[in-house]
Amino acid sequence: MTGKDMEEKFPRALWVRLFIYVVVGHVFAAFIYFLFEVAPKK
Repeated sequence: MTGKDMEEKFPRALWVRLFIYVVVGHVFAAFIYFLFEVAPKK
């Protein structure tokens, strides 16, 4: 499958949305991890 085929199957807007979901998901996961890792030490 070439890059052209991928571009036809998944429009650019979908890739952007997917990227945003991944970034937000990781930020949220990092926040939860930070909460449980640091909060009990206080």
